[in-house]
Amino acid sequence: MGSRKYLLIFGGLIIAAILVYLIIPKGNKEQQIIAKVKKGNFPIEVSVTGELIAKSSEKIFGPQSLRQIGVWQVKIQDIIPDGSVVDSGQYVAALDRTEISNKIKDEETNTEKLESQLTKTRLDTSLELRNARDELINLHFALEEKKITLDQSKYEPPATIRQVEIELDKATRALDQAEKNYKLRYEKAVANMQEVNASYNQAKRKLENMQDGLKEFTVKAPKAGMVIYKRNWDGSKQGVGGMINAWDNVVAELPNLKEMMSKTYVNEIDISKVKVGQQVKIGIDAFPEKRFTGKVIEVANIGEQLQNSNAKVYEVRIIVNEFDSILRPAMTTKNTIITSIVDSVFFTPIESIFNTDSITFVYKKDGGSLIRQQVIVGESNENEIVIREGLNEKDEVILVPPEKAEKLPMVFLDKKTLDKYRPKPNKPVQKKNDTSVKTFPEGPSAVIIKN
Repeated sequence: MGSRKYLLIFGGLIIAAILVYLIIPKGNKEQQIIAKVKKGNFPIEVSVTGELIAKSSEKIFGPQSLRQIGVWQVKIQDIIPDGSVVDSGQYVAALDRTEISNKIKDEETNTEKLESQLTKTRLDTSLELRNARDELINLHFALEEKKITLDQSKYEPPATIRQVEIELDKATRALDQAEKNYKLRYEKAVANMQEVNASYNQAKRKLENMQDGLKEFTVKAPKAGMVIYKRNWDGSKQGVGGMINAWDNVVAELPNLKEMMSKTYVNEIDISKVKVGQQVKIGIDAFPEKRFTGKVIEVANIGEQLQNSNAKVYEVRIIVNEFDSILRPAMTTKNTIITSIVDSVFFTPIESIFNTDSITFVYKKDGGSLIRQQVIVGESNENEIVIREGLNEKDEVILVPPEKAEKLPMVFLDKKTLDKYRPKPNKPVQKKNDTSVKTFPEGPSAVIIKN
């Protein structure tokens, strides 16, 4: 009888435990993530990713004489790896020499041709002037002969003397014309020689410039530093196969790693909040344990559309306040721009805010139970949101809706509090003696009737 009694009691306890297990809700406590309402200064932040760049850098240029030698584009045939550390004068890159080598060959041929032309012109000029000088000598002799003939004819008849005088005048005139012609020939010969000689010297200088420019097709570092590839307009790196041109012949850069910036892009929704001088919290994806501070130093006035994106963004540059040897160009940064700070307000995690119809509320702990508390929210940042009305510093809210949340009682704010934050309607302006607009002030949404 006693053992049977104990069995009945034990069975009853088991049944009671099962009933308790079935009746009491399970898992609520495990699922509930509780957050306390905080009070203090609330930072309004804009979080964006960026890329480290040097504030200043030394350009590594290709040949400076590309335009002079008529080469407009050159391909990078070889370049050391991006991020390589070099000393001053050390090899950086080699440019394709095909075009300039062909031009040098053509110019060598042209120079040889002009040199031959110069020699030929010099010989032709010498021969022509020699013949002209011989002709002048002969004319001098002919003139002397006429003078002798005239002296010997003084005993001849007057007609014969006159004829000799005429021949003497002709000889004098012929000599005078020959001397003038010789002077003109000499000036012409000098001009021809100068022209041919100038063409030859010009071709020679061009050839020398090309040969000097060819040496610059082996690009060397102007000083010690880390070589960083130049970025193209689309953000791609200009490595082997990249093109430089006569107007922009930068092959690579040597950044100043002591002053780094983060270049980032802010969407058009948030750009109005960002101003020069705002403080920034900076994280480095490659080194999550590292934290840096910065300041906004430049905000673009005109937006742009990034590749493969429909959103308009604005470029923002942030200077990194601290120096660290681990910082390298092209590292990804997480930038939190503090756009403003709201003093002494209540705030909770964004996840605690819920909406139904036009009511914003939280699940608030009320003793041992939960209620739905209507709230009025304000500014928010990436993680938290300001609570203007409905909570205080001692309250606790949960971030995950409980089971049968719709059956929890809703605690509404009073009308006076709601009216305080409700947008005020624009009152129509009625001019004096103007009866075309009549208003019936029946509340916030007044009826306006136009005649």
